[in-house]
Amino acid sequence: MVIATYAELHKLTIVRTYRDEGESGLKIENRGGLTELVEDVQSGRADFAHLLVFDVSRWGRFQDVDESAHYEFICRKAGVKVAYCARSNSTMTVAFSHHDEY
Repeated sequence: MVIATYAELHKLTIVRTYRDEGESGLKIENRGGLTELVEDVQSGRADFAHLLVFDVSRWGRFQDVDESAHYEFICRKAGVKVAYCARSNSTMTVAFSHHDEY
């Protein structure tokens, strides 16, 4: 698991995973995991400081390419650091850690 390996190398503990397996990445309305992530971050319920994403394509395959950047910005604005763990395609989605440094 690329994300687990990345977390271990950077001394991060995975505390939550949001997934959208088998869902279309074209619209956030179809993405329960991504919707929950955004709601948790914006509401202050996110109990993690880092967001580990397999690669940038895991945000979605939106018609507007800026939409992926928008969700990354929401996380960064809330103080959640975003790190991309790999460069190849995978079905892995996102995982989180609560440690402040990596």
